[in-house]
Amino acid sequence: MSFTRKKGFYRQDVNKTAWELPKTYVSPTHVGSGAYGAVCCAIDKRSGEKVAIKKLSRPFQSEIFAKRAYRELQLLKHMQHENVIGLLDVFTPASSLRSFHDFYLVMPFMQTDLQKIMGMEFSEDKIQYLVYQMLKGLKVHGGREGGWGVGGALVWRTEAVGAGRAQWDRVEESGASLKHSGSKLAAGLISLSLSLSLSQYIHSAGVVHRDLKPGNLAVNEDCELKILDFGLARHADAEMTGYVVTRWYRAPEVILSWMHYNQTVDIWSVGCIMAEMLTGKTLFKGKDYLDQLSQILKVTGVPGAEFVQKLNDKAAKSYIQALPQSPKKDFSQLFPCASPQATDLLEKMLELDVDKRLTASQALAHPFFEPFRDPEEETEASQPFNDSLEHEKLTVDEWKQHIYKEIVNFSPIARKDSRRRSGMKLQ
Repeated sequence: MSFTRKKGFYRQDVNKTAWELPKTYVSPTHVGSGAYGAVCCAIDKRSGEKVAIKKLSRPFQSEIFAKRAYRELQLLKHMQHENVIGLLDVFTPASSLRSFHDFYLVMPFMQTDLQKIMGMEFSEDKIQYLVYQMLKGLKVHGGREGGWGVGGALVWRTEAVGAGRAQWDRVEESGASLKHSGSKLAAGLISLSLSLSLSQYIHSAGVVHRDLKPGNLAVNEDCELKILDFGLARHADAEMTGYVVTRWYRAPEVILSWMHYNQTVDIWSVGCIMAEMLTGKTLFKGKDYLDQLSQILKVTGVPGAEFVQKLNDKAAKSYIQALPQSPKKDFSQLFPCASPQATDLLEKMLELDVDKRLTASQALAHPFFEPFRDPEEETEASQPFNDSLEHEKLTVDEWKQHIYKEIVNFSPIARKDSRRRSGMKLQ
């Protein structure tokens, strides 16, 4: 089948891959690539600003790939918040549905992410400002709880081949692979759902992130932060970290599926990230899932009977009850350089009991953020994400028709930036 390119497009090789771009986007430069696409940065001639352009890899090779592509487009389009990466533009070089095979997603370009700069020394005011932006992006109000089988929130799942390589298939790691002889918990762990869903004021859109980590938090030189909903393609060194790094920031209830969970799974992750910014060291650096739990309990203390009664898994109950009682660590000693307000906030975010852990709204109201807080900027999603096609069994051609219609009818979205600037510089 011959390909008819739209007028106003040009072809250029980027990292040995052919890209078909509108003439409004110039000087494309490779950023990274993964199993499901490649990303380049380019200059938007209309604004003079850098943008990130993602080319999906063979989006119509199967029903699963086509459905994944549709969801990614829809989710990016839905997310409109200054602290979340969203969609600026979407285009295809195809002039008709008949010749439609590829499409491209355009998003804001950010210079770096927290993972790459965790070695720097963060002043407390920088920590305040960055964590405040994380929480704004995660603000809870009316979001649906949980994910598949828990409460209906849509979940973006990550694949084993690389952190940040997002996919929509349900990827599971069996608890049976956790070989700790004699451990009642290891034998009883149910399958772990490795989830990376959209994050945002995200919660108010009915979506939960559940894999928030430094590499998913983009920052620029002005200390402005955006949550990377899908994780833009990374270079190989970042891609190969797999589940190990992800585990360090994941809430215990998600790691072990031991009790119900809600949007506060993301608050736990924010607490871990904030702790690392304060000390320069990963707070809970477990070698495997059970060691991760052990590292957590060394800080939170072994929970009592009230907590144990909330556990759904019998093996988890038996395991916790068999542990010798140990007290919670003194956070002022654990973080000696932090202010009392910072340690108080950390204690409340790193609460083992999900029913007692702060929500994003409660965390935003904490006195720690008083210097930067503007309640008018703590917005929510105007409506929940529409996942009406989630359970539809469509063919590749039917998914292709839906996507092509979305592209043809797309109107560029005016991104809402903050009305103020902190005046702060990253370095």
